[in-house]
Parts: sequence; structure tokens; C-alpha cells
Amino acid sequence: MSNPLIPLIFSTISSGMQARSGAAAKAAADLDAFNIETQREVSKAEALQRHNDRLEQYRANTRANVAVFFASGADVRPDKSVGAFLNRQQEIATQDTKRSDLMGFFEQMKLTQQATATRVEGRARQQAAMIGAFTTMAQGIADYQDTKGGK
Repeated sequence: MSNPLIPLIFSTISSGMQARSGAAAKAAADLDAFNIETQREVSKAEALQRHNDRLEQYRANTRANVAVFFASGADVRPDKSVGAFLNRQQEIATQDTKRSDLMGFFEQMKLTQQATATRVEGRARQQAAMIGAFTTMAQGIADYQDTKGGK
């Protein structure tokens, strides 16, 4: 007759491995979420850089345009056609930066949601593994009781 403790020992080992597996899944999900959050910060910096680049481009173009208009003797006051042209360029630059900022914001929100979903999934895997470990251990105890009781 075999030792009735052997199935209980194997159940204990299996239960422990399931619990470790769940902890590892959660740790992996946390690392993935951290990487996504890092990607979000990079995206945020890129969006800010695009914003600043567009404004610098606008400023450089404005300086060049004013210099050309001034050298040609054109009137650069705001109420004249050159002034209207410069105002329109400012509006376009403002619209461009707003659109770029909005797209950057949406990208950051998407990455924030991905990181959150990844963490939730990791916790769910950990909980499922813990439930599996508990079930395995409970089954092992029940089997031991059955074997010990002579059933």
C-alpha cells in the first residue's frame, strides 16, 4: 500500500507552484505596465517637442517674411494685406499646434488606459492562480482524508 501523504505532498507542491505562477504573471504585467507608462512619457515629450518645433518654425517664417516685406518696401502694419497675411499665418500655426497637442493628449490617454488594463489583467491572473492553488490544496486534503479514512 502506498503512503497516503504522497498525494497531499504533491498537492502542496502543485498549489505552491500555482501561487508562484500567479505572482510571476502579476510581476510581468506590472513590468509591462511600467514600460507602457514609460512609452507614454516619451510620447508626451515628443508632443511637446512637436509643439515647440511648430512655434519655432512659425517664428522663423515670420521673421523671414517681415524682412522680405520690409526690404521690398511693403507696409507691414496689421491693417494692410501684409499684416493680414502675417495674422493668417499665426492662426494656422495656432491651429497646427492645437491639433498636434490634442493628438498627443489622445495618445497619452490611450497609453494610460493600456497600462491600467495590463495591471488589471495581471491582478486577475494572480487571483485566478490563487484560486487554482486553493482548489488544488483543498482537493489534496480531501483526497488525503478519503485515503486515510479507507474509502
